[in-house]
Amino acid sequence: MTVLITRPTPDGEQLTQQLNAAGIKAIAHPLLTIEAGNGLPALISQLNLLQPGDFLIAVSVHAVNLAHNYILSHCASWPKNVHYIAVGQKTAAALQHATGQAVSQPIQRSDSEGLLALPELAAVNQRRVVILRGNGGRELIHQTLTERGAEVEYCECYRRSLLPLDGEQLCQQWQAQGVSALVVTSGEQLAHLCAAIPPHAQAWFYQCQLYVPSQRIADQAQQLGFIHFSTVGSAANQALFTFLSKIGTMG
Repeated sequence: MTVLITRPTPDGEQLTQQLNAAGIKAIAHPLLTIEAGNGLPALISQLNLLQPGDFLIAVSVHAVNLAHNYILSHCASWPKNVHYIAVGQKTAAALQHATGQAVSQPIQRSDSEGLLALPELAAVNQRRVVILRGNGGRELIHQTLTERGAEVEYCECYRRSLLPLDGEQLCQQWQAQGVSALVVTSGEQLAHLCAAIPPHAQAWFYQCQLYVPSQRIADQAQQLGFIHFSTVGSAANQALFTFLSKIGTMG
């Protein structure tokens, strides 16, 4: 079994190195790049509007890191006495390190649905919520909290730029390398990858074992035509490594 890791740099390369060191053959091929988002210039003013008891939600480590770097570069600071919430464990750790504050996170499901089930978000009427995210995504969080009476706004802390893919050449290369499993951590990346696969390679491609972080992406994978797919429950490298290590001797 060779696992194709499609995570952006540096996470993809780090996971690939971990797997290879554990005897699981893996290759990295990022599908997108991460750069500073267009919303950062408005971040400090958004944070200054937060009152005690309001909420700040981070959806990824990229959002936290780029926001924190921007805050430090402008000699500003994270607000006190607000509720800090993160989608997953890795993002929560990054947010806690950046802010020095306690951070809540979903326990059972590291996704939008898990976050929205947190008790802290049950009563948000007339509260302000700032969501740190990339260019698009997590609309369910915005919609649901708005329905619960919150005043919700995004801050685009980072921008994802899809990389061009030569599907013909890549499929020949990946098949020659024995790729039979894929790790894809977002629906956007999965759609981008599938769109690049030429017709003659689709039978091989959709027979590959696919590993995704959430049920939503698993449902998308099934609609696209994947037959074998597993939900890891998290997009963090450690969770992916642990999951893949358990099945590493198969195939």
